[in-house]
Amino acid sequence: MQVLFWEIIEFPVLKVNPVTLNVESTFHRYVCPEVHKELTPFCIELTGIIQDMVDGQPKLQKVLQEFDDWMKQEGLLNEGVKFAFVTCGDWDLKLMLPKQCDYFHIKPEDYFNQWINLKRSFSDVMSVFPQGMMPMLSQLKLKHQGRHHSGIDDCKNIANIVIELLKRGYVFKYTGRLQQAAHSR
Repeated sequence: MQVLFWEIIEFPVLKVNPVTLNVESTFHRYVCPEVHKELTPFCIELTGIIQDMVDGQPKLQKVLQEFDDWMKQEGLLNEGVKFAFVTCGDWDLKLMLPKQCDYFHIKPEDYFNQWINLKRSFSDVMSVFPQGMMPMLSQLKLKHQGRHHSGIDDCKNIANIVIELLKRGYVFKYTGRLQQAAHSR
C-alpha cells in the first residue's frame, strides 16, 4: 500500500522571458488536499498557507488541467517554442509531483519530465553548491521578497536568481530528467 505523506497545496509558476528578463505571466493556484484534508500547524507555519486558502479549491487533477490550458494560452506548447522549468532542487519534479500523480492515478504531461535545478546552475557560476534559495540570494546580493516557503514568493525569488545568472551570461541547460519507464502505464 502506497502512503502519501505530503500533498501539493500550492502550484505557482512564473513565465520569465530570457531575452527581456521580465516576468511575463503568472500561474498560481491553491490546491485542495485530498488525503490530509486538514493542514498541520507545521505546514501552516512553514508556508503561511491557512486552511481557508485551500478549502474549496480545485484538486490536483483540475489544477494540472488548468495549468496545461495556461501553457497553451501562453504559447509555450506551440511548435518550435522552447521552455524549461527551473526549480530550487530536484525534489518538486523528480519526487513530489510524480509521487502524487501516481497516488491519484494522474498521468502528468511529458513537459514535466525535465527541468533545470537552479542550485546546479548557481554552482556553475559561483563555484559553490548552495544549500538553498536563501544562500543563493545572499551570495548574489539579491533581496529576499515575501515569505520563505510560500510557493509564489519562492517563485519570485527563484526568478530573480535566474535573471541575475542570465545577466552574468550563464546559458542554462537541463539538469534533471525523469526516466520514461517510471511513468509508463
